[in-house]
Amino acid sequence: MTVMVPTARPTAPVRERLVAVVALALSLAVSRLPLRVQIAAVRLLRGLPDARLSRLEALHTAVLAVTPSWWPGRIACVEISLATVIATALTGRRSRWVLGARFLPDAAHAWAEVPEGAVGRDIGDAVDRPWMPVVAVP
Repeated sequence: MTVMVPTARPTAPVRERLVAVVALALSLAVSRLPLRVQIAAVRLLRGLPDARLSRLEALHTAVLAVTPSWWPGRIACVEISLATVIATALTGRRSRWVLGARFLPDAAHAWAEVPEGAVGRDIGDAVDRPWMPVVAVP
């Protein structure tokens, strides 16, 4: 008999979780729109200064902490990375939303990054098959 143990959810400070809830709600709403509209919306954030990697990591953790398990729709890498970019913008900073791919096996993935590094890119199985950026916004 196999016993399934639920994984622990990440935790974050209350202020970051509040920003993450708003960002995730906006991300889920924007995700219903065509990709070209999503990209155009993220491009509006170009004028903001870049966030630091530590801030991006904290906001990404907050988004993961507030992601509801009861949501009937999809909340995967695209929605989480978009919510991270929106959360960064809500704090007055900017991060890039990156859509990428890899080969053998073919797969698509999305993550957020700043000049110092990225969050959500390395998902454990990409050590020998790195993700290649296809679209980076803004």
